[in-house]
Amino acid sequence: MPHASAPAPSSGSVHAPYAVCFVCTGNICRSPMAASVFRALVHDAGLDGLVVVDSAGTDGWHEGDPADPRTDAVLKAAGYGTDHVARQFRADWFARRDLVIALDRGHQRTLRRLAPTPEDADKVRLLRSYDPEADGDLDVPDPYYGDADGFAECLTMVEAASDGLLDAVRDTVEGRAA
Repeated sequence: MPHASAPAPSSGSVHAPYAVCFVCTGNICRSPMAASVFRALVHDAGLDGLVVVDSAGTDGWHEGDPADPRTDAVLKAAGYGTDHVARQFRADWFARRDLVIALDRGHQRTLRRLAPTPEDADKVRLLRSYDPEADGDLDVPDPYYGDADGFAECLTMVEAASDGLLDAVRDTVEGRAA
């Protein structure tokens, strides 16, 4: 399955960073994990300042809370940063985001309904659509109600898709600069 491409940049300024936001339900497990992994890839690719990464939840249940301790543990064990404060995605954020990455189809539907315009809805993509090995299984399961193994599995899925996402974002960013 070919991976998804990044949408064309929405901001008018050539110099504005390309903004990517990862979204799950409560913003304490999957989306902060995906943001940490992607932020590390962006740094390693030398794209700091050209790409900014954040995360949010479709719901505000955990707003202001840190990431789930199991998320922090799996990220730390893999060598990723873990500084995080949960927040809820808001419709007006679309204007400042070029790409909104949903962690499952439910988030994708919620975000597309929340989008103020069809162009904003087109910014919403599934993370695993960037994983050529996903074989149509595009949801990253929520590990919240499980054990540590679920968090490790989540990290494996996030990492597998993040390289393809980085390729798409890099192509878009380089196209902007040309």
